[in-house]
Amino acid sequence: MATREQRKPSTTKRMIIMLLIVGLLLAVLIGWNVAGQVMQAKFRENMPVPPQTVTSTKVGYDQWQPSQSTVGSLRAVRGADLAFDVSGVVTKVNLKSGDAVQEGQVLVQLRDDDDVAALRQAEAAAALAKVTFDRAKRQLDVKAVSQADYDNAAADLKAKQAAVQQQQALVAKKTLRAPFAGRAGIVTLSPGAYVNSGTAVVTVQQTDPMFVDFFVPQRNLGEVKTGQRVALTLDAFPDRTFEAVLTAIDPKVDGDTRNVRIEASAANADGTLVPGMFANVSIDVGEQARQLTLPQTAITFNPYGETVFVVKPSDKKGEDGKPAQPEAQQVFVTTGSRRGDQVAILSGLEEGTEVVTSGQLKLKNGTPLIVDNSKSPKNDADPKPQEH
Repeated sequence: MATREQRKPSTTKRMIIMLLIVGLLLAVLIGWNVAGQVMQAKFRENMPVPPQTVTSTKVGYDQWQPSQSTVGSLRAVRGADLAFDVSGVVTKVNLKSGDAVQEGQVLVQLRDDDDVAALRQAEAAAALAKVTFDRAKRQLDVKAVSQADYDNAAADLKAKQAAVQQQQALVAKKTLRAPFAGRAGIVTLSPGAYVNSGTAVVTVQQTDPMFVDFFVPQRNLGEVKTGQRVALTLDAFPDRTFEAVLTAIDPKVDGDTRNVRIEASAANADGTLVPGMFANVSIDVGEQARQLTLPQTAITFNPYGETVFVVKPSDKKGEDGKPAQPEAQQVFVTTGSRRGDQVAILSGLEEGTEVVTSGQLKLKNGTPLIVDNSKSPKNDADPKPQEH
């Protein structure tokens, strides 16, 4: 019978053989995998890249008006929320919501019976004081009264006349008049309602012309001046552009924001513009210049820079011996200001270069191209919304 020492070498030998077999299998599997990857890489390298359909345009010069864009708020040339200086009960409302009003027109009347009666009493006292003064003046001329009596009569007359003016002011406070011509807002008052002093009763706005207030950074202050053209666009009227003229520049820079307040004036004869509306503002600055332009859709914005794909003629020959399809080549560009659908190209391209305007996401350097411009992207300097 074999001893334990005799069986041990045989067991060790079998383990070594098993390890060699497992290692060989692993080597075969790894080699097979590597060989497959190499073959796939060679296949991909030799596999022809399918052509991609894109749209294109040629870079060209265009007359470009430099501009600054910002946002602003519309303000009436004159506007006021009218209120009474005194409290009282409404007796008359002489306007309707949205009425056009004239300067000095009576809008709302409060009960003033007591004040009018007090005014009549003061006027009567002033009339009597005037008679007394006139009599004292005639008597003074003939030395029938003393100078002191005449002075008393004159002082009494002035006091009575001042009392009349004071009472007239009290009566006037019971009448609300339009301070200027304009259009009234919504009126909610009715006769019999009690109004507290200082409570806004109605708003009156003079909206022609209309002011637009906006801010520009101090670094751009040298490019703006009164008289420049300003274009306004509003969300409420996307199909219209309103013309305005820059009328005033604030003489100081805001210490917190380092911005300068600007005021422009826009005609508003039809009342389309309303105070408080938000507006997109574009200011024409400087002289027109020739700029290379492209549709904004042609630009690909990346963290490492802005690029376009150029349509480059291929150096290869097709199976029929003719030149192969053009290829895509990525080029870095430097862009400038924007207007509408267009962007200015400052460097990176030359006039006449054909550039891809849509379909860039599926391109890389060397991709064959099929150019189909039957449906090209918009390239309008002043685009207008389309009616549906």
